[in-house]
Amino acid sequence: MTPNQITVLRVLAAFAAVALFGRGAGANMAAVALTVTAIVLDAVDGWVARRRNLSTPLGAQLDILGDRVIENLYFTYFAVCALIPVWVPVLFFVRGTATDFVRGIAARQGRSGFGRSSMLETRWAQALVASRASRAAYGMMKCVCFCAVGLQLAVASADAATLALLGESFPKMIATGAQAMVWLTVAFCVVRGLPVLWEGRRYVAALGAQMPQPSRRAVAISRRTAA
Repeated sequence: MTPNQITVLRVLAAFAAVALFGRGAGANMAAVALTVTAIVLDAVDGWVARRRNLSTPLGAQLDILGDRVIENLYFTYFAVCALIPVWVPVLFFVRGTATDFVRGIAARQGRSGFGRSSMLETRWAQALVASRASRAAYGMMKCVCFCAVGLQLAVASADAATLALLGESFPKMIATGAQAMVWLTVAFCVVRGLPVLWEGRRYVAALGAQMPQPSRRAVAISRRTAA
């Protein structure tokens, strides 16, 4: 399989997982397994691209698109189920839109993906965003977060016999751990987004400088029309 095909496969696995959550014990376990699969495939597509020398700007953008779809899918679903606040998917959407906007402008100027052609030039930005350690940590954090909140949903929908078997403190423990993972994931998401916005400002400024400036006469006509 090509890296792009693996990216599409992980997105489909995420949709299948969300479709299974809350449909019984067996379905919930399958959903957790599919969630882990979707996150693992996020690392596999990059490994295959490097191993087979198939890294392309399109593949890098498709990988980012897959990340956005999966993040928004899970967090929106969990917000609809009232397991997390609504502002969480909103924050991920705004952060993803802003960083992808900046990345798109940088790509038009020949800076995209990772490595030498990346838009991130400083070492601290590369370490926070583009390094394998950071990407692996973020992927693992999202995996644990999605599985934990999914488990919280499964426990909340369990019958009385199952809850009695698990113990009175088990649902509260799962809920506390899941919410802690949500907060950690949100914080790391914001931290990883800041370097992209900071370093991307130069590409935004460069694009603005290339745009033709309106003449004084055009500005005056525009003002009279608006008035």
